[in-house]
Amino acid sequence: MSKIAFNLGGLAIYWYGILVAAGFLVGLWTASRRAPQAGLAPNAVADLGPWLVIGALVGARLWYVISYWEEDFAAKPLWEIFNFRAGGLVFYGGLVGAVLATLLYARGRAVPVVPLADALAPSIALGHALGRVGCLINGCCHGTPTTLPWAVHYPDNPLLGHAGVHPTQAYEAVLLMGLYAALATQFRRRQFPGQTFALYLLAYAVLRFVVEFWRGDYGDARVLGLKPGQTFSLVVLAAGAALYARLRPGRTPSPPADAA
Repeated sequence: MSKIAFNLGGLAIYWYGILVAAGFLVGLWTASRRAPQAGLAPNAVADLGPWLVIGALVGARLWYVISYWEEDFAAKPLWEIFNFRAGGLVFYGGLVGAVLATLLYARGRAVPVVPLADALAPSIALGHALGRVGCLINGCCHGTPTTLPWAVHYPDNPLLGHAGVHPTQAYEAVLLMGLYAALATQFRRRQFPGQTFALYLLAYAVLRFVVEFWRGDYGDARVLGLKPGQTFSLVVLAAGAALYARLRPGRTPSPPADAA
């Protein structure tokens, strides 16, 4: 399948960009519908939209540029840094950028950030799943070589040639759709504010750590002996566990025995 969806006045429009944009729109729409259940004004998520898009894109692109400067940017014009259309976004960078943008928005608009995070959490997984389909078509975030029947091929990638690789983008997209369904259900049954977002961090960190075993686009890059995505997944896992422990209501202490 071609990476290019269509040409508009000589400008190539890539499937990757279309699906990333669709992920943002679907995520914001579903989160907006969830917002009233979190005690938020109906327009709380809609107003956050531009902040979220800018924060996520800047964070994701900045992380990618820093990670792949020597390979993709050092010998090219600086304007290539801003060429989003053909790919080059790192999800964890986008997550950090989106969190910072949400904190700034919530502070400036006096919106309670914890319920807002709960409303957004399932939709992050849904939007990310669509983005991963874009990655599958684009050929980024590909897996390690395999001869399995469902291997995908990217003959225009000089490092892969005609070798089949694991469709790790599809693996992650399917798991993310399952995570969306689970979190959307859990949101309606959450026991305390912040539980859904904390569970998202915990579940996605584990999901991503596992999928990374089949990721093949990092080459020999390792951080603390692990693939970069696995290392940061451990950071996210720790953050999720700390957030869950901090927000979970403490148990009411038992009365002294002589109080009866």
